[in-house]
Amino acid sequence: MMLQRLAFGSRRHVRDLLIRPLTQAPHGRVHGSSFAHRGELRHAKRIVVKLGSAVVTRGDECGLALGRLASIVEQVAMLQNQGREMMIVTSGAVAFGKQRLRHEILLSQSVRQALHSGHNQLKDMSLPVLEARACAAAGQSGLMALYEAMFTQYSTCTAQVLVTNLDFHDDQKRQNLNSTLQELLRMNIVPIINTNDAVVPPPEPNSDLQGVISIKDNDSLAARLAVEMKADLLIALSDVEGLYDSPPGTDDAKLIDIFYPGDQQSITYGTKSRVGIGGMEAKVKAALWALQGGTSVVIANGTHPKVTGHVITDIVEGKKVGTFFSEIKPAGPTVEQQTEVARSSGRTLASLHPDQRSEIICHLAELLTERKEAILAANKTDMDLAVNAGHLPPAMLTRLSLSPVKLNSLAIGLRQIAVAAQDSVGRVLRRTRVAHTLELEQITVPIGVLLVIFEARPDCLPQVSALAIASGNALLLKGGKEAANTNRVLHQLTQEALSMHSVREAVQLVSTREEVEDLCRLDNMIDLIIPRGSSQLVKDIQRAAKGIPVLGHSEGICHVYVDADASVDKVIKIVRDSKCDYPAACNAMETLLIHRDILRTPLFDQIIDMLRNERVKIHAGPRFSSFLTFSPLEANSLRTEYGDLECCIEVVDSMHDAVDHIHKYGSSHTDVIITENEETAEQFLQQLDSACVFWNASSRFADGYRFGLGAEVGISTARIHARGPVGLEGLLTTKWVLRGDGHTTADFSEHGTMKYLHENLPVGQPLAGQRDSN
Repeated sequence: MMLQRLAFGSRRHVRDLLIRPLTQAPHGRVHGSSFAHRGELRHAKRIVVKLGSAVVTRGDECGLALGRLASIVEQVAMLQNQGREMMIVTSGAVAFGKQRLRHEILLSQSVRQALHSGHNQLKDMSLPVLEARACAAAGQSGLMALYEAMFTQYSTCTAQVLVTNLDFHDDQKRQNLNSTLQELLRMNIVPIINTNDAVVPPPEPNSDLQGVISIKDNDSLAARLAVEMKADLLIALSDVEGLYDSPPGTDDAKLIDIFYPGDQQSITYGTKSRVGIGGMEAKVKAALWALQGGTSVVIANGTHPKVTGHVITDIVEGKKVGTFFSEIKPAGPTVEQQTEVARSSGRTLASLHPDQRSEIICHLAELLTERKEAILAANKTDMDLAVNAGHLPPAMLTRLSLSPVKLNSLAIGLRQIAVAAQDSVGRVLRRTRVAHTLELEQITVPIGVLLVIFEARPDCLPQVSALAIASGNALLLKGGKEAANTNRVLHQLTQEALSMHSVREAVQLVSTREEVEDLCRLDNMIDLIIPRGSSQLVKDIQRAAKGIPVLGHSEGICHVYVDADASVDKVIKIVRDSKCDYPAACNAMETLLIHRDILRTPLFDQIIDMLRNERVKIHAGPRFSSFLTFSPLEANSLRTEYGDLECCIEVVDSMHDAVDHIHKYGSSHTDVIITENEETAEQFLQQLDSACVFWNASSRFADGYRFGLGAEVGISTARIHARGPVGLEGLLTTKWVLRGDGHTTADFSEHGTMKYLHENLPVGQPLAGQRDSN
């Protein structure tokens, strides 16, 4: 029957069956040693998925969780169709059989009682205790039929294999089992394996043979099978997120991201799951045994409705899901440990006197010039590697490069931040006396822990570090690998400066193999993410960071509008600077809007000649194309950030049309009007809803340094919190402080003791007699 079903599969399915080799090792790995890092799991070729009882069964333990099972089958089928060899070790036969037998017993009882006792006794029916082996015997066929039906939807064939402990202890039976599974995998069939619970005896305690794990439950079965079949990866799905350092649900329980064989003594096990005969201790024992046999293991949650639909594929893609078992322990701390250390040191940093924070920043500025030889040497190494690799575009190479001039400019900017740090944390924004003995203040405080992710721009590291120090924030830095050597030297200098007031750990450089998406999931540890890089990087982070606010902009589609009353000299200078000064910058002009009256005038010709002399590639908007006989290449989209010597030109009828165009196609970053008409300019400035709106000034002025902020962590186009170039002020939030005498109650009733004055007081230093003594 199986071969008949196979014959009706797709042609591609049959072709894969015929041409698949008997065995195929995963890319770049010989079996015998497990993967060292999560990122390597994407190379796993042969994968065992173990479905625990809590994953397969419903909450009432009678029947299967069909929706959950369907999503798991879909993921397994997708990986199988990618060319991987998938095997499933499943529970569920007992639950399926229990549901079936209960139905039969209830039906039988109701018929008998209806015939002999009448309908009035139906309520007194009780179910007998069902024996597990009988339930397994009744449920095996139905469970397998369900798997077959589900996998058929994806043109994937399955085969059932029932095993017992004896099948592994008897050499001949073990060889037969191995041969059967190898043949099924060769034919592109997914083996579905389960213990033969209809005949298997109850597990005996302490019955493991030396060096061999006994088949007591599906955890040990999956581990034994994975090692026997030389699987690359074992995914054990249960009803918990992974392995915790103490029983899940306790106050201090923390999910362990990576578990090492020597860490067994550092965890405390809780009770086993609501169903099944295993528990977390059994899972860890099986996982370590499989790891020793050369199979990587991940224990994860297969019951959570938000992740079940992609938990298996996420694990195979190397994402931080569940607990990953590894034999190689990294020398440095984990990113979670770095975050905890940074937060603790950051609180000390926030409590320093403003003069002390300024001293740290000034010392860092001095180190940038004193150690410039070491910095530039490290940067030369990064530049040489990037040039030899040949994968970085010229714009990114420019960002990667440092020079003595850049370092001097950085030092100047840092000293400006040091001055601003004198009046940042703890500044009183509002003071109100709400009652005769109650005084309320709103004061500035740090946000907490910042995560700044930046690409090949090492100058970002000291800038952002200085802003974090000035605002009293802890900081995690994740730089691009292209600038790894430069970032390492700059971070060492930053920590050297922080050491002068014993807050060295407040700024951490994440150097582990953490994926950006994994960092964005630390929503209980990180308070704000600031991406610095390409629009694609920002979009990816905004999409991944669902529980953490992201400060930034995904695109810099900046417009320059040339009004009918514009000055010729100003137009040429502003357009050239906006587009040609630094085309890769987010504040560079991408679209030039021209008033219709300027077409076919000397000013229009000068604009075109200047752009051509600067080798700017012009894309025509649809209206601009309609005015020309031979127009440039028409723009694919009016919402394009070119990031190079390219721009779009479009024609509008008025300033109001320009505003409408920018609202429709812009990114709310920076937009410019060039005109000598003050009334037109003021309307443009008031009506346009962008973070930065300029009159007769280059879009390149949208920069924290040019705004006098000393430096910026980025430009935000968000509607709340900081907007535009974000400097020191954007890294602060507020808290309310209420001082009272302890005798006033918050009684809002008419006869209460509290009389609300809401008297606004000066926000400077308290005046004599301003605060009632307690």
